[in-house]
Amino acid sequence: MILIDRDSPHRDDVHLLLSEHLADMFATSPAESVHALDPAALAGPDISFWTAREGGALLGCGALKVLKPVPGQAASAELKSMRTSAQARGRGVATLVLLHILADARANSLERVYLETGTEDYFAPARRLYARHGFTDCPPFADYRPDPNSVFMELQL
Repeated sequence: MILIDRDSPHRDDVHLLLSEHLADMFATSPAESVHALDPAALAGPDISFWTAREGGALLGCGALKVLKPVPGQAASAELKSMRTSAQARGRGVATLVLLHILADARANSLERVYLETGTEDYFAPARRLYARHGFTDCPPFADYRPDPNSVFMELQL
């Protein structure tokens, strides 16, 4: 049984998965277009971080960063650091983590979830996952600027 629960990005196995994530981001995108967070940033007070585990083995992770309120706009957050371990890919782990995070966002009265991902073929499975769950393309949000290496997406909850 796969269990998804809040966790620390500083745990050794999580740190390793996040290091692989960052390495892949820098290998597939120009440095100025990499917006992945390191474990220290993922432990910040405005971020909730979850892992998916089976029998204690780490299968994946994801985070939700609450965005600064903007007068006249809905309460929103950004999906961050979605990652599935290589041995768990194809098992639906990313879908389970995403659905868990979206349920938490709804429970916390957030009205919109945004994300940024890459344009390269490497990111095509992620873009398909998000589109399957209702995310649509949108303009840059928060502090992001237009970037030919980035796709911005949103989901109204």
